[in-house]
Amino acid sequence: MAQNKPEILAKAKAWLTNIFDEDTQKEINNLIENNPKELEESFYKNAAFGTGGMRGIMGVGTNRINKYTLGKNTQGLSNLLKAEFKGEKLKVAIAYDCRNNSKELAQMVAEVFSANEIEVYLFSELRPTPELSFAVKYLDCHAGIVLTASHNPPEYNGYKVYWQDGGQLVPPQDTKLVDIINKLEYNEVNFGAKPEFIHKIDNDVDDAFQKASVANGSFDTPSTAKDELKIVFTSLHGTACKTNPQILEKAGYKNVFLVEEQKEPNGNFPTVKSPNPEEPEALKMALDLAEEKNADIVIGTDPDGDRLGVAVRDLNGKMILLNGNQTMLMMTWFLLEKHKEQNKLSKNSFVASTIVSTPMLKNIIEAYGAQYHEVLTGFKWIAKLIKDNPELDFVGGGEESFGYMVGDFVRDKDAATATLLACEIAAQMKAQGSSFYEQLLKLYTEHGLYREELTSLVKKGIEGEAEIKQMLIDLRANPWKEIDGEKVVLIEDYHTSIAKNLQERGEEKLNIPKSNVLIYYTENGTKIAARPSGTEPKIKFYFSVNSQLDKVEDFEVENAKLADKIQRIKNELQLS
Repeated sequence: MAQNKPEILAKAKAWLTNIFDEDTQKEINNLIENNPKELEESFYKNAAFGTGGMRGIMGVGTNRINKYTLGKNTQGLSNLLKAEFKGEKLKVAIAYDCRNNSKELAQMVAEVFSANEIEVYLFSELRPTPELSFAVKYLDCHAGIVLTASHNPPEYNGYKVYWQDGGQLVPPQDTKLVDIINKLEYNEVNFGAKPEFIHKIDNDVDDAFQKASVANGSFDTPSTAKDELKIVFTSLHGTACKTNPQILEKAGYKNVFLVEEQKEPNGNFPTVKSPNPEEPEALKMALDLAEEKNADIVIGTDPDGDRLGVAVRDLNGKMILLNGNQTMLMMTWFLLEKHKEQNKLSKNSFVASTIVSTPMLKNIIEAYGAQYHEVLTGFKWIAKLIKDNPELDFVGGGEESFGYMVGDFVRDKDAATATLLACEIAAQMKAQGSSFYEQLLKLYTEHGLYREELTSLVKKGIEGEAEIKQMLIDLRANPWKEIDGEKVVLIEDYHTSIAKNLQERGEEKLNIPKSNVLIYYTENGTKIAARPSGTEPKIKFYFSVNSQLDKVEDFEVENAKLADKIQRIKNELQLS
C-alpha cells in the first residue's frame, strides 16, 4: 500500500487539533490510515480562486470545500471589507443553490460575517446566482456570496464573491483578498455567530428581481404572439424553478410546460448524468416533452440558474440545441435591432464578449454602428467594463459557454432574463412567419457563416494539473506554423500579453489582464484558442472556422464543409 508523504502528513496533522471539529479529525485519521492518495489530493495545495471564485470537491483538507476553507475565505473577506470601507456599516448578501451542503455552508458563512459584526442578508431558501447579483445592489450591500458549483458534478460545491456593483470580484480587490486569506491561520477564523446581525430575505427581493427581469427582457411582443408560442422549461433540478416560470408568467406567457421530473431542486441531479445545459443529453426529457406538446422552444438552465441552453426547431421541424455562440448572436442581434427601433442606439452603445467567443459577433455589432469590447473569459470582466465606463451604454453581453446578460441591472450572466429574451425572439419571429432558427441563418448570409466547436480534455488530480501545465508550455515552445494548410499569421499570448504578427514580424501589447490563454489565427480567419478551465480539471480548445453563405438553402451543405474542416484540424493537432 502507498505510504503517506511526509509533507502531506504534516499538513494533515495540523488539522488534528481542537480548532477542527471531531468529525473532521475522524475523517482525516481515516485517510491517514487507509487512503494516502486521497489524503494527498486533499492537502497538496490550498484551493484557489479561479475565473468563478473557489470551486472544488467537498471534503476535509486545504484543497477541499468545507466549513474551514470557506470560513477562512469569509474571515478574509470580512477583513478586506473593513479595510476597504473604513467606518461604514458593512452589509453583505448571501444566496445558495440546490447542491448538497449549500444551505449549511451558507449559514456558516453568514455566521462568520455576523461574528465580525457585518450585517448579513441571507436568502431564506435557495435562489439563482443572478438574483444574488441583483440583491447586492438592491440592498445596497458592500459584497455578496453565492454557494454554488454551477454545472459541476454532485460532489462539488463552491464560493463566488461579488463586490458592491453586483459584479464578481476583480482586480485589485481579488488579489488583495487572496493575499489576506493566504496569511490567515485557521485559528483566526471567528465562528462565534451573533444572530442579531443575520436577517432573512425572500419575497421583497424576489418581487423586485422578477419585475426588473420582465422590464429588461420584454420588447413589446403582442399578446397574440405570446399566446401562440409553446415553451418547455427545465431547471435540471436547480434553482431557476424559483424564478424563471414566474417571470414568464408575469411577462404574459401562458403555454409554459415544465419537466415535472426535474422541477424539484436536488443536489444529486438524479435524472441526468450532468446538469449541464450545454449537453443535449441533459435536455433529453425536455426535448421529449417538446415533441409531445409540439413546442416551439426548449430552455434548460444549470443548477445555479445563470446559464441556459436553448433548443429550437430547424427548417425541417426538428428540435436542435443551439450552441452558446448561436444563442448569443441571436440575442445580440435582437437587442441591437430593438434599441435601433426605439432610437436608443448610439455611438456610445456597446456589447461585450470574450476572447474565445465567435468572431462573428463583432461583425453584427459593427454593422449596427455600436462598439464591440472584448474581455477575458468570465462575466466578471464584462461587469468591470460596465463599472469602468459609466459614459457608455451597455446593451448586452455574452460568452460561448451558454451565458448572456441583458442590460446591466444584473452584473453577471443571467439565465432568468435571458430565458424571457429567448422567448420574446421566438414569439416575434413566429408571428412574422419566420422562426428563431431561420433568422439565425439569415444572419449567416449577412455577416458570414461561422462554425464553432469546443474540445475539452479532462485531466484530474495532481498529475492532470501538471499535464495541463506542460501542454501549454509545449504550445508556447513549439507554436503551430500551419493549420489545415493555412499559414498561422497571428499568435496572441495572454500570459505574456504579447501578440505576434508572423507576417509582418511585429509585436503588439495586449491590453487585457494576463491569463493563461493562447490564440492562433490563420490567413483565412480560422481561430483556435487553448486555455485551462478556471473551474474544472480540463484544458479547453476552441475552434472557429468560417466561409460565405449566399442563401439560407445552402446552409446544410456549407455548414457540413466547416464541420469537416474542424475535424481535419482536430485530427492534425491530435485533439480528436
